[in-house]
Amino acid sequence: MARRFGRLQLALAAAGTAAAALDVVADGWVAAGYVRAGRPGLAALLLALLALSSLATQACSWLWLRSDPPAVRPDLPQWLLALLHLLQLGVGWKVCWEKAEEEEEQSRMAFLSHDISMLRLFETFLENTPQLTLLLYVILETEKAELSQGLGICTAFLCVTWSLLDYHRSLRSFLQDKQQLSWRSSILYFLWNLFLICPRVLVVALFALLWPYGVAVHFLLLWLAMFFWVRLQGTDFMETPGPEQLYRAVVAVILYFSWFNVAPGRTLYRSIIYHSFILVDSTLLAVSWLCCCSAFEEHSYLVLLLCAALPCYLLGLALRVTYYKWLHPNLHVQPEGSYDVVDTSARSEEPEFRLLSVPDLVNRRMQCLVQAQFPFSQPVGQRCLNGAADL
Repeated sequence: MARRFGRLQLALAAAGTAAAALDVVADGWVAAGYVRAGRPGLAALLLALLALSSLATQACSWLWLRSDPPAVRPDLPQWLLALLHLLQLGVGWKVCWEKAEEEEEQSRMAFLSHDISMLRLFETFLENTPQLTLLLYVILETEKAELSQGLGICTAFLCVTWSLLDYHRSLRSFLQDKQQLSWRSSILYFLWNLFLICPRVLVVALFALLWPYGVAVHFLLLWLAMFFWVRLQGTDFMETPGPEQLYRAVVAVILYFSWFNVAPGRTLYRSIIYHSFILVDSTLLAVSWLCCCSAFEEHSYLVLLLCAALPCYLLGLALRVTYYKWLHPNLHVQPEGSYDVVDTSARSEEPEFRLLSVPDLVNRRMQCLVQAQFPFSQPVGQRCLNGAADL
């Protein structure tokens, strides 16, 4: 079995872990600053976002753990397992660094690494994107930026875009016929997500500057629209209907800020619909702020910043097109005898997943996501159950 982590993958994983740890430190620093400044409400809101994101992520992780095959579940008492479960970052670090010479152990590590990538994506979007909006709102309101706030914004943006890159790399590593991302492809993937998310956060923060409670209504309405859109696409990610609603709710939060595909089939038209909708919504938020901003001279720098948001978003779209047209890994043929196989017109209708030394250890959750992300046909009625079911 090919190793899950080469030098590039290890460097990315280590950098992502460091960014996540730095982000936690920055959150505490910012919250303490709000308390010292006599604004405990902002500190409470910041920490509440951290707590809610952690709660939702831990709920998903616990549900997945309960449905995992016995081979990846530690033989421990339930209370101790629940306590150790809170240390999922430590598990992720072990997955990155453990040598695991035995193929069976490598299979277990690969299984866990895919789940950790998904959980980090969930936690990052539930925590960092709302915190980004809050931090930017406070800076715009007070017209000054503390060092802790600047650090918090930088680490939050880094964590969000890094989690998207790590998630995409994890999807590709699950398939045998997908090449891994090169340095150039990884950098471009990172940048176009950054350029698409930055304008979105900016216009939401500006809207909140005039209507602090209005942005909550806007988020709720858009979240409901995204939730029903995900539901209409017939997601079947979790193994029971109740947890499936939790998954859809989390995805709806991600869609408020960034594109996230959840259904199989061609993604081009869904992507066009989504980006057009977000572009129109962001434009309406920006126009609302411009129309209601009474003192343009006092906020001239904000007007210039807002004018730069549209080119930034369009640049992000252009970089995305560039990535898929010229730098997508499938465009480059690998040397003969390498582990991956280049996509061809004669490919089979079923996705070829990476072979594991333990056949039962197939991460069905990642299998569902891969079949949604990449254009493979799936037999009617097949469910992506986790565990020891047949492929």
